[in-house]
Amino acid sequence: MARYRARIEYDGTAYFGFQRQVAHQPTIQGAIEQALGQIVHDPVTVTGAGRTDSGVHATGQVISFDIEWRHLVENLQRALNANLPADIVVLQLDETTTTFHPRFNAQRRAYAYHIYNTAVRSPLRRHRSWHVSQPLDVALMDQAASCLLGVHDFATFGLPPQGDNTVREVFAAHWQQNEDLLVFFIEANAFLYRMVRSLVGSMKAVGDGRWSIAEFEAALNAADRNRSGMAAPAHGLYLVSVTYGEEQDENIRNKTG
Repeated sequence: MARYRARIEYDGTAYFGFQRQVAHQPTIQGAIEQALGQIVHDPVTVTGAGRTDSGVHATGQVISFDIEWRHLVENLQRALNANLPADIVVLQLDETTTTFHPRFNAQRRAYAYHIYNTAVRSPLRRHRSWHVSQPLDVALMDQAASCLLGVHDFATFGLPPQGDNTVREVFAAHWQQNEDLLVFFIEANAFLYRMVRSLVGSMKAVGDGRWSIAEFEAALNAADRNRSGMAAPAHGLYLVSVTYGEEQDENIRNKTG
């Protein structure tokens, strides 16, 4: 039995999040486990680095699973992609150590959020970005994002997935504009539940003039969930990367040659 680590991309539109549901609703985890089961003819459990919500996408989710496989890793990746639905793909697959855990070993995670900021909506972008029709001041939103850098109590913007610790360290937070598309990028050691979407909704209030920078910063410092702006919709959010230490990456290199 060997453990494998994979980097996957998916369109979350048709799924009730990453994590398998008791009610047998379609999930990313469930679809991957089904594909693996078809390949190895045994039940397989998949573990993910992040439990993305319904409608959330990923370009760099990381998963692991344990199976018996006597062929090349490249053959397993091809078999997986042949059995997965068209909206999920394995971008990279490697054998790793049995101690690797995609969630507990992660040192950093990064998300991006897309806002389509134009007067007329785009049917092609409706599942990929949040359409905001009123003009937004991206420079002010970027200034608000800079307040997030460093170690803060983010209780205003989310709930801890377990325990009661709401302190997180943010390494990067900024907005970029490409014509009508505004993209918020944030990288941190970990995230609270709904944290990115709540931050985006609050920074959107800065961009449309309802909040000042001082009001945004005061909300952050209040560590009060009631002070958050409206959470942005899920379909604009992407999990873009998960970063591990050099030890885990070296273990993979040793396993693969």
